[in-house]
Amino acid sequence: MHIMEGFLSPQWCIIWWIIALPCVIFGIYRLKQITSADREALPLLGVTGGFIFLLSSLKVPTPFGSTTHPTGTGLSAICFGPWVTSIVCIIVLLFQALFLAHGGLSTLGANTVSMGIIGPLVGYTIYRLLKNTSVGIYTTVFLVTAFADLSTYVVTSFQLALGAVHPVTGDVVSSFIWYLGVFALTQIPIAIAEGIVLALIFKYIIQLKPDILIRLKIFSEETINAAKREADGP
Repeated sequence: MHIMEGFLSPQWCIIWWIIALPCVIFGIYRLKQITSADREALPLLGVTGGFIFLLSSLKVPTPFGSTTHPTGTGLSAICFGPWVTSIVCIIVLLFQALFLAHGGLSTLGANTVSMGIIGPLVGYTIYRLLKNTSVGIYTTVFLVTAFADLSTYVVTSFQLALGAVHPVTGDVVSSFIWYLGVFALTQIPIAIAEGIVLALIFKYIIQLKPDILIRLKIFSEETINAAKREADGP
């Protein structure tokens, strides 16, 4: 859920901006490195941005009257890492706040931290741990995507518990548990569905354009060939 305008106290809005900005600035540096090394990374970057914008614009109602949505950050986290993903997300979140009334400007820092930094960082950590193991590409992509999604909502729940203008309970811990309960019923199946969708997208990329994954060192040629054989079947 994008935290809407007016939901966080001003001091917490400022704190989350202070946390987000250094990460975004470092992301700009990493983006320059990647695009200088391989200009063909730009189309893939555009695809990841469009994927995030599309999925995170979908609003799914929860049983408690709020909404959740997929995050779409798994693809960018795998291909470009969490810091470049933070740039993509802050741009997406800005456009959604301005034109779709989804999120807010004062809460843009908080939403960037949850969806654009911590979620992708969790997903990227899983990707790095599994990348050179016997775990297949499709399973890796599924886990990265699902946990990037779920961790975003854990952080959002924490942000609301810490700094909501109108807290639901009197203490942070019980508020945190309450917000997690609100989102869990819908977000767990959304995360699973998002993981499956991205695994299918990677299957498509591997069949049609595996060279970009090899050139950007996302997966090794050996791993990609194994994924091709898995997709083709016996």
